[in-house]
Amino acid sequence: MKYSIQQSRRFARQYKKLHDDVAADVDDAVEQVGKQPSIGERKKGDLADLLVYKFRSQGQLYLLGYTVDDDVLLVYLEAIGPHENFYRDLKR
Repeated sequence: MKYSIQQSRRFARQYKKLHDDVAADVDDAVEQVGKQPSIGERKKGDLADLLVYKFRSQGQLYLLGYTVDDDVLLVYLEAIGPHENFYRDLKR
């Protein structure tokens, strides 16, 4: 069963700024998460409801933060970006 995917405004703004090659890798990562939402690593503490899927693009580590609602089969994309300052920016 495939989950439907919805993106937050933050994710949409960050995605729009990405280079085309990186955006293609993000699309692949989103497809992987849509097929199997449990693929990400669950965070602890303030971000306990967040799952993060890590992948490489252009030799750099990128993180895809998302939440899952199993009742309505929905994956909500929260943020995308390089590892540097990812969690700090997400807490804002």
